[in-house]
Amino acid sequence: MNYWLMKSEPDVYGIADLQQQGETVWDGVRNYQARNYMRQMLVGDLVFFYHSNTAFPGIAGLMRVGKTGIADPSQFEPDSKYYDPKSTPEAPRWQTVVVEFVEVFEQPILLSTLKEKFSPEELTVVRTGNRLSVMPVSETVAQKILAMKTG
Repeated sequence: MNYWLMKSEPDVYGIADLQQQGETVWDGVRNYQARNYMRQMLVGDLVFFYHSNTAFPGIAGLMRVGKTGIADPSQFEPDSKYYDPKSTPEAPRWQTVVVEFVEVFEQPILLSTLKEKFSPEELTVVRTGNRLSVMPVSETVAQKILAMKTG
């Protein structure tokens, strides 16, 4: 099993939304490195749900990869801000995954706490200027994060 971290702004789509829906297509990723990471995901991988662009950013909960190799449907929707006119159903440029809700942490693990516990080499999300929305997490770091959670 692999571990990942995926960011979303809680006012756009938060862990509470995922908890209510049970699962969702993680659409709208338009960064090639992030897309390539999603291509590496396997069913059953665990993903830390990170709330970004908020007063107190941090890991809010946990989700699991439920399906892989999904063509991101938003790339084909002309009215979507994620529309890609160069992408076709026969040759989609953007793949994604379906994620399933696992749990909400009783207290989020704040970015400030993550910066105290991990170096930028250990955990990409603590790197200054990091804007990547999908990133791998090593098993060692993932186990330490899981030990920090409550809920």
